Amino acid sequence: MSAYRVPADARAAASLLLLRDGAAGPEVLLMRRAERDGDYRSGLCVFPGGVLDARDREAHAWVAGDGDAAWSARLGVAEGGLDYAVAALRECFEEVGLLLADRPFDAVAAAAWRRRLHAGEVGIAEVCAALGVKLDLRALSCHSHWLTPPGVSKRFDTRFFAAAAPVGQQAEVDGGEAVELMWLTPQAALDPARGLKLLPVTERTLQELTPFADAASALADSAARRDIRLTMPRSARLADGRRTVLMPEHPAWAEVGRLDPEGRGDVLAELVAGRAVRLSPRVLRVTAPNPGLMTGPGTNSYLVGAGEAWTVIDPGPADERHLQALMAAAPGRIERILVTHTHRDHSPGAAALAAATGAAVMGRLAEFGDGQDTSFRPGHEPADGERLDCGGAVLRVLATPGHASNHLCFLLEDEDLLFTGDHVMQGSTVVINPPDGDMAAYLASLERLRAAPPAWLAPGHGFLVAEPQAVFDALIHHRLRREQRVVRALARHGEGDLDALLPEVYADVPAQLHAPARRSLLAHLLKLAADGVAASDDGLAWRYVGPGSRQAPSTSSS
Repeated sequence: MSAYRVPADARAAASLLLLRDGAAGPEVLLMRRAERDGDYRSGLCVFPGGVLDARDREAHAWVAGDGDAAWSARLGVAEGGLDYAVAALRECFEEVGLLLADRPFDAVAAAAWRRRLHAGEVGIAEVCAALGVKLDLRALSCHSHWLTPPGVSKRFDTRFFAAAAPVGQQAEVDGGEAVELMWLTPQAALDPARGLKLLPVTERTLQELTPFADAASALADSAARRDIRLTMPRSARLADGRRTVLMPEHPAWAEVGRLDPEGRGDVLAELVAGRAVRLSPRVLRVTAPNPGLMTGPGTNSYLVGAGEAWTVIDPGPADERHLQALMAAAPGRIERILVTHTHRDHSPGAAALAAATGAAVMGRLAEFGDGQDTSFRPGHEPADGERLDCGGAVLRVLATPGHASNHLCFLLEDEDLLFTGDHVMQGSTVVINPPDGDMAAYLASLERLRAAPPAWLAPGHGFLVAEPQAVFDALIHHRLRREQRVVRALARHGEGDLDALLPEVYADVPAQLHAPARRSLLAHLLKLAADGVAASDDGLAWRYVGPGSRQAPSTSSS
């Protein structure tokens, strides 16, 4: 299910992708809309479509194919699913003159009835009765479901369908809605040199069609789609002030929806170092100027509090610019500094910030010093479950070892918002680096959070993350699948060291990330050893000793 709902004022609509084979590959029919003052759709190149008409329901008796119950189930609505399919075919006939019918019909008579339909004098049921045809829905497939973003004057809840173009019919503009028709390959339609004005939904749909060599393959892909999710773009702003449109897979999409549900379009779609972002009345975020392969856009520091008392979570690296940005962003007195863990991009800034503000420093010491900020000296090591009063906002401490032995997450109880440090990062998995990193502990910590997921995540790197339950599920699934690959690789090799196993286990990971992946591979092997599935006599060469296998003596030197 989608994380957002269709508003009551959105207009139900349907659109039709018509495909045919051309000399350069599959072609799709696009129509250029007429120019109209004050209409954001002016001049757009779109697929035929429009809003549902009350009279579309009268055409239920004039369809060849499934009835309303089947179409409603397909679209995930209680009833009226057939209305969308009927509307898609009706709009196509009105706008471009192509009618998907179950038998041939008189083209001259159809043209006359098309004019009456377009004028609103008749409904599509009367057209079918007059022409002696039924609307042919037998090869019609559901392709996608889109909602116009908030902030737009007219919002449409649109179902997109796909079908083969009817043979023997000629598309013609209506001179009203459509002023130009184009049969184009998706690649040609997307070519910037052509300069077509496209909506995000049109651009995305064309991109989805580009891999297919013929119309039949594209239509088969559309017909195979199940559980189609509602897609809604969102408007946001870039750091240079330009407006941009975000799709659901964009890292900032969920955060923009939380901060700008009305669609003003003024929320930043980029993490800008040193710029304070107000995430709620109780929370601000300041990103450190340390972007990189392991830190992404930079380490996030959070200010949490209410009134005059504020707490900093993860002061970041020891960087004077970041120190000044944090102090400038604080709405009140910084009285506490919390550290999720002591990796060098999260905790080194604590000393200078404490010296400048007199704030108390809290966090845990790591069990192993390698890769840690060994200068970190907490005045207090918080216990699991400890609750901290941040001037009216309450943070609960959650011990989450795995990425690091001393890793903590902090739950803002007032907002059910979890500050995850590096336990969960946006857009990537974290490195588990033994001996301080522990894969079994990491998975156990994930399971703990999954059992009682918060409403939102505030990661140490990236934007706010929605749907934490799905995030935890995906992370656990990913780690266990990786573990299965390790087991299969061990079984095939019989015995192998990290360098031999790495290219096979991480074949799907770019080579530039193999160095950190090597550390996580070792973490997987250590977990498998604890589980009795793998073994090593020297910590270098590993062998499979899982259920049903015979443990052979190692041939490696000790």
